[in-house]
Amino acid sequence: MLKAAGNDLSVLHRLAAEHRVAGRLQAAETVYREILRIDPRNAAALHAQGLIAHQAGDNRRAIELIQQALAENPTDAPAHSDLGGLLNLEGKLDEAAACFRRSIELDGGNAQAHYNLGCTLQAQGKLEEAEACYRAALIIKPDAVDILCNLGGSLQEQGKADAAIACYRQALAANPADINSLNNLGVSLQTNDKLEEAKACFEQTLAIRPDYVRAYINLGMVYYDYGDFAQALALYQQASQIDPDYSEAQFSVGVALQALCRPQEALACYQKAMTLKTDNQKTHDNLLMTMQFIPGVTPEELAVAHRHFGERFESSLKPNWPAHRNGRDPHRRLKIGYVSGDFREHAVSYFIEPVFASHDKSQVEVFCYSNSSRRDAFTERLVAEVDHWQPCLSMSDQQLAQRIESDGIDILVDLAGHTAHNRLLTFARKPAPVQITYLGYPGSSGLTAMDYRLTDSYTEPGSDNFYTEKLLRLPDSMWCYRPAVDMPEVTPLPGLTNGHITFGSFNNVNKVGVDCIALWATLLRALPGARLLLATVPEGEVRERLTRQFVELGVDAQRLDFCGKLPPHEFQRMLQQVDLSLDPFPVNGATTTCESLWLGVPVLALVGERFLSRAGLSVLSAAQLPDFAAATPAEFINTATLLANNLALLADIRLGLRDHLRATPLLDCQRFTRNLEQIYRNVWETWCGS
Repeated sequence: MLKAAGNDLSVLHRLAAEHRVAGRLQAAETVYREILRIDPRNAAALHAQGLIAHQAGDNRRAIELIQQALAENPTDAPAHSDLGGLLNLEGKLDEAAACFRRSIELDGGNAQAHYNLGCTLQAQGKLEEAEACYRAALIIKPDAVDILCNLGGSLQEQGKADAAIACYRQALAANPADINSLNNLGVSLQTNDKLEEAKACFEQTLAIRPDYVRAYINLGMVYYDYGDFAQALALYQQASQIDPDYSEAQFSVGVALQALCRPQEALACYQKAMTLKTDNQKTHDNLLMTMQFIPGVTPEELAVAHRHFGERFESSLKPNWPAHRNGRDPHRRLKIGYVSGDFREHAVSYFIEPVFASHDKSQVEVFCYSNSSRRDAFTERLVAEVDHWQPCLSMSDQQLAQRIESDGIDILVDLAGHTAHNRLLTFARKPAPVQITYLGYPGSSGLTAMDYRLTDSYTEPGSDNFYTEKLLRLPDSMWCYRPAVDMPEVTPLPGLTNGHITFGSFNNVNKVGVDCIALWATLLRALPGARLLLATVPEGEVRERLTRQFVELGVDAQRLDFCGKLPPHEFQRMLQQVDLSLDPFPVNGATTTCESLWLGVPVLALVGERFLSRAGLSVLSAAQLPDFAAATPAEFINTATLLANNLALLADIRLGLRDHLRATPLLDCQRFTRNLEQIYRNVWETWCGS
């Protein structure tokens, strides 16, 4: 047994410390046990034993020992900080934050405690408080790279990209080889659309550390933003090869495959990513969206998959749903909240903006919760049209739910579904008494907290059995369109000059299925002089595969024209070169259909059985153009052939189409919004009487 001369414990403390520094933990623990045999209430030994227990992987015992140490010496600031770190690891963030705050009270000059508190608050989504903590730590240690890096992260999450970039550059000035700062700088630059600079950061990161998986994924995202999906896929696959168990790499491979029009392979990647990390909401969202694009997936299979999402993410939240205290007056002015990450130049905003502009403010008070840091001129237009605008990107799902509840929202409307930047896990907390999903996603949310789904009788004429929501059908269409004021004027029919008809499809190319290609090939074979212009088709694999598919179906490659993704005005000018638009399937267009019609270019659709292949029917019915919605492939071919052989008729339709649309429900924003508000009132009255 170890002995200390004259019970001088300082000798034993020095010996134990030497063992710990040298990594001889078992020897160190033996010495600390001797100290505690001599002095069972020795706080320093209890604290040190707790740290050794943590190093050995026993965090619960570590917490107990440091709590004992603090019971003996409550003013030990480092012990409070260490206890906070252990509680953090156990997910007890509130208790951890309290420990860090106590440590700072005892020793305000401890940069690590300020930093640790910042990390905890950032994990809780309290980004402004976290920022303040990091800045306090930097006053003490101005060039600490880890603190600068985390401050940059909190600023980035708040949408302060420029400030985040400045932090990362300061960190790199202190340590040019810090890969975390380099990688994070690249992320911020990419968010700020500085793709070349971002690319250089990720490449430099990989030059320093060639096996850094996250940098491969981030570099792949740059190429994805460039539209080079094949190169993005190669980088994602490289990340997956380095770490086959990293779910984010599998997820990213799926994203690239989906962009390359390979949905079955993408689905397999998402399924594998889910087995690696079962609680990643983004993976579940993408899997569900991809299933919508695969024709062979049945409604029953879709229903099961969406309900599984609800069971996975909602079940644990249901016991804590609030008891809503909203006044049950069926006739009062209602507070309507809209939640979206797409309040900008985006398809969702194009359709919801006419509603915001037309809402009867004597009947509704409109709140918008914007889950994005991106703002453009369209955003400012939306801000001016609503009563309250609340950015929520930096809020956790719980914080956002609490904000919505405190705002007293009566009806909360989800505009995203399972698309990017959604806040479904806020809806899963049931912050409003009535919750509706609408517009952004072609299916169920999968949540029992979502009471209703807004749709129409054209897109979803069947039963509610495949949804967790009750379907609410708008009388004309679920879409209302207000053309942009800067849309170009209608031009003469190009076919009159060209001497042949040009068909066009300007929707996202991954909406074009193999059966669609076969039908269009049949049409082209029936009209040997016709051409087909396909937009949004990236160069390389996708373009080559499409060409090969048409050639195999008897269509000369010279009759096909392609272009990639275009800015809005170039897109519109290119669309003016088309005589007749073809609506793709199994996924129809909506925004593109409306824009095509407004430019005088009719849209021909084949009506399918599922929502996504019936959107064209809905838009064309609201536009009072039912003859352009073909019930069968034969009818589709006959209508297209009739128009192709009568260019004078098609020219007349083109010149008169805009005036025709002005008098239809599709453009009647007031009518649409009154119908929508009546539905809101009806479901509110139902809740009041429940």
